[in-house]
Amino acid sequence: MQRTNFSGMACSIARTLDVIGEPWSPLVLRDVWVGLNRFDQIQADLGISRKVLTERLNHLVDQGVLVRRPYDQRPRYEYHLTKKGLELVDLLMVMTRWGDRWLSGQEGPPVLYRHHACGRISDVDLRCAHCGEPMHAEDIDTLPGPGAAE
Repeated sequence: MQRTNFSGMACSIARTLDVIGEPWSPLVLRDVWVGLNRFDQIQADLGISRKVLTERLNHLVDQGVLVRRPYDQRPRYEYHLTKKGLELVDLLMVMTRWGDRWLSGQEGPPVLYRHHACGRISDVDLRCAHCGEPMHAEDIDTLPGPGAAE
């Protein structure tokens, strides 16, 4: 299936979707983040076809989100997050917070997150990088940036 290319749009959401905007990529990133680094591990966890997983891994490597590292004499690789990939996991954590709040049901969230710094179970809370106050959709205005379309 032909993917729509959003990389040329003057919109950071569209450009991000060009990297991870189909359903398998965020799940592949999640798996690599939690330590499933080998092709067979990811495939077994997701139940994804070899062809689709190969395409997703190649795309994420091409985008600089994952890096391949050989682990065997044969051409076999492990996949690891780059700095760019780790920042995408931050985005996935925000998605997790939304899913936990609106889709978990009475059972509660399927995964809990312990913060290394304080040792407490927590979720992600968006904050302003300047003042530290909460920063949510109703707390901001959007203004044209230097990369805005003409």
